[in-house]
Amino acid sequence: MNNIRASIDIGSNSILLLAGDFSTNYKELLNESNVTGLGRELDKNNAFLEISMQESLEVLKQYSKQVQEIGIKPEDVVVTATEAARVAKNAPAFIAKVKSETGFRIQIITGEAEAYFSTKGILFNSSFKEKNICIMDIGGASTEIISVNPQEFIILNDFSMPFGAVRCTNWNEEGITDKKLNDVFEKFKDEIASINTTKLYCVAGTMTSVANMFLGHKEFKEQKIHGLEFSTKEVFKMLDKYKNYSQEDYLKEFPFLGKRAKTINGGLKVATTVFNWLNIDNVEISTYGLRYGTLEQGFIPNEYLA
Repeated sequence: MNNIRASIDIGSNSILLLAGDFSTNYKELLNESNVTGLGRELDKNNAFLEISMQESLEVLKQYSKQVQEIGIKPEDVVVTATEAARVAKNAPAFIAKVKSETGFRIQIITGEAEAYFSTKGILFNSSFKEKNICIMDIGGASTEIISVNPQEFIILNDFSMPFGAVRCTNWNEEGITDKKLNDVFEKFKDEIASINTTKLYCVAGTMTSVANMFLGHKEFKEQKIHGLEFSTKEVFKMLDKYKNYSQEDYLKEFPFLGKRAKTINGGLKVATTVFNWLNIDNVEISTYGLRYGTLEQGFIPNEYLA
């Protein structure tokens, strides 16, 4: 396996690129994030919107240039796609076009794979004293809950619920949020009841953005939020404070949000809903996530392909 390698996480809201050198101690070479909203209106259309595919393709073209500049062939990059690609009927055509125009070979992974690689990612260059931890990964179209023994890297329990920041934003626009959330709860109430913790370790863009907002930063400051712990009461306060904010209001106060300003209210709703369901008191933020797990692994085992 090459010492210099890269991974790309194509999510329902953002596309993330990570590259690193494993020759001696890990050295980060690239770390990019772009919001393209690939999962916008997914439930309504059961397909990717043309504008979302085009925006995503442009980002992937740029990523292709960047990895080649550091000596990595696009076909050697581990590129994963998650819930939106599992659902969208035009995902195969989009994947074929991406391969043709960028060289990237997108692999659609299962919900179990998301849990595995998110866990592997949060443990990347990190150590935990607890015997068991619980991870929440809010994506654009799904939210993963994972219980794990970090000492032995044993996943004890995991489930993927079909709601995320983009989906919840779309539901808000249609006025069907409460009904949809009730449907999710009824379907997963046994899994929800099985979680016994008062603290969640949170990865991915929604909660890292929430943490940056909590600190009042106008620019994204990764080093300040990695490892940050705060009460879920603060997130509920934020939901109440910003519930009537427009996209323009968010961008004025928190310019770092960029295109995520459109879905941050949906993300806050997802987060607080999960906190209520699981009776969570505190969260700790990790800026590591799925792409760190796939980068370290270097490949996707066949059993994790959707």
